[in-house]
Amino acid sequence: MVLGLLALWYVAAVPMNVQETLTRAERAGVEVNPPSAVERRDMSNWALVARNPGALGESWALDRPRLPAPHQVVVELYESTIDEELNGRRGIVRSGTLSNRSLIYHGLVTLQATALGFVIGAALGVALAIGIVHSRVMDRAVMPWAIVSQTIPIVALAPMIIVVLYSVGVQGILPKAIISAYLSFFPVVVGMVKGLRSPDAMQMDLMHTYNAPEATVLSKLRLPASVPYLFASMKIAIAASLVGAIVGELPVQQGGLGARMLAGSYYGQTAQIWAALLMAAALAALLVWAMGWLERRVLRRMGMAT
Repeated sequence: MVLGLLALWYVAAVPMNVQETLTRAERAGVEVNPPSAVERRDMSNWALVARNPGALGESWALDRPRLPAPHQVVVELYESTIDEELNGRRGIVRSGTLSNRSLIYHGLVTLQATALGFVIGAALGVALAIGIVHSRVMDRAVMPWAIVSQTIPIVALAPMIIVVLYSVGVQGILPKAIISAYLSFFPVVVGMVKGLRSPDAMQMDLMHTYNAPEATVLSKLRLPASVPYLFASMKIAIAASLVGAIVGELPVQQGGLGARMLAGSYYGQTAQIWAALLMAAALAALLVWAMGWLERRVLRRMGMAT
């Protein structure tokens, strides 16, 4: 499947880059069809590919392609991580600190905001879920608003949050963390409400028979029963938190994978954008794996491991 996706990627790069490829071929003296740049501009990319099969050799080697080939993204990923840190003037080998041009540096900046936002969002989600389960008023008043909040596009909301917080002197990692928390709290709320309500009627009747107070029911029955639901929702929340951190970096542009992507779009460096995207995907996979690892250990300690 991976090989098939890579092959499709290489094929898609040809029509995506055909305009620039034919322009460079024409400058090199190669005959292209049609010869006029204006005519080529008005034609579809696939038609140009069909008419110029012998002039497409540089489709996968352009300096600023619309769609970089996979090997170009891999090269950019290597150069902006390992090579930059080992051989770059600002790299960790020569300067003793991570280079601000390195994706490792930008990944750590994003990871800090992701972690803080996730902690805030998860804590808020658990607290809201407990309130919703124990209060019919909160269930009817808070839950609908929590659902409505997720319909607001975060791309439109993030700049507003950044500007408002900056106007009151709140800068640095906290504004990005708040945006991350905004995206991550909702999955935790939904999962925890489901988990806290998962004990069946017989279990609840037994606690009532013992005349157990609500705090005891919560700590001895509801919370342990909700742990699998909590971890399932936190896997979604940690990925959403990463997305929120990246979106929060777009208007700030003070480091992070989001700022790296935006800089690549400014200068037409699509390989840089794709490298940052792959780094973000790898970081998300690592965070979800870490959450799964923690889940297995916690459930094993609770005697609930499968």
